[in-house]
Amino acid sequence: MHPAVVGHRVTIDTLNAATGGADVVEDDDSDSPVEAFEQNIWQRPSSRPLPTDGSVELCFEIPYARVLPPAVSADGSGGAPSSGKKYVAYDVSVRKDSAEPDPNPTSIQRRYTHFLKLYDGLRKEHYQLLQGVPFPKKVLVGNFSGELIGERSVAFESFLDYIVSVPSLRDSEHFLEFLQGDELRKACQLVDERRNEFAVPILENTFRVLNKIFLDKSKCVLLLLCRLVAACTTSPIPHPLAEQWAELALRRYEHVCDTDLLVLYIPLLQTCLHLWWQRGRDRSLLEERLGEMGKKGIKVKGGPTLTQALHTLDPRAETT
Repeated sequence: MHPAVVGHRVTIDTLNAATGGADVVEDDDSDSPVEAFEQNIWQRPSSRPLPTDGSVELCFEIPYARVLPPAVSADGSGGAPSSGKKYVAYDVSVRKDSAEPDPNPTSIQRRYTHFLKLYDGLRKEHYQLLQGVPFPKKVLVGNFSGELIGERSVAFESFLDYIVSVPSLRDSEHFLEFLQGDELRKACQLVDERRNEFAVPILENTFRVLNKIFLDKSKCVLLLLCRLVAACTTSPIPHPLAEQWAELALRRYEHVCDTDLLVLYIPLLQTCLHLWWQRGRDRSLLEERLGEMGKKGIKVKGGPTLTQALHTLDPRAETT
């Protein structure tokens, strides 16, 4: 059961503070969510109760939303929405809380149309599971009122909580597209344009989102992790965190049995081998692993790069 929505008016400085920017500036003139629209920001304090039974609970929360003009995308990267109209961007926080709040929450920003597409897609494929699940209807007027934003935020939170509680919904392509689709397309475009330094932060945040929701060795998590390693290592100068992500990918790949994912293992090893050489690290363990595979008749040289193998397995924008 979600608590009643209480929003309040905030300034840009206050929102920046909440997201790592300037010092907090409280504005206590009003606690009415309607006034949030005057500043184009709706915000409410975190109110999800923490588990008291020692468990770890995955939860979604929308602590704030912003009304954005057509020329600004929800992730701040620019590009006018197809409707050419201003819209509300909901900040969806993904947390795994225990007795203490998640120390490393992550978030994605989504519009009403993202939630509607997710709902419609799931309803077509899993009609029985979506019966009785409420979803906010479109409205012709009052789209940007604090009351409506608050009501939709609570409904969206409940909707996402329900999805992750039902395995067939959680593991659906519709939910995965909702979680990573926009970011993955943007990151792949940036990699294709050789702007890897801008793609890496997008992929890092997307990986953290997926890693909170799915198992460590699930296909979507490992695919995203390998894509992150590729983005970190295909620039002339590897990203500062390239080794960290590469080491994590190697650990995650131990005992992986998914045949599709195994086609990435040799390109991953070759990528790490080159990275270790660049950084002056001992490469003997990686060479030993590749040697063992070669003895089994597996081609370990002259194969596709990690980016090429990823594109074959999960075609995106990259061409190299």
